[in-house]
Amino acid sequence: MSLHNFRSFLYTLAKILGDIQAIKSGSPKKIAKRVGRRAAGKATGRMLRKLFK
Repeated sequence: MSLHNFRSFLYTLAKILGDIQAIKSGSPKKIAKRVGRRAAGKATGRMLRKLFK
């Protein structure tokens, strides 16, 4: 396994664990904030991808 693949795996795992932590807290406010930030991050990534393509 290359370093790139391992790093990618760790970042993906951290993202999933953050989602689990927000859900486990039981606070709807934290869950909503997490969902909103994930959606904003995906939208920003799509826009930047189109901009630098």
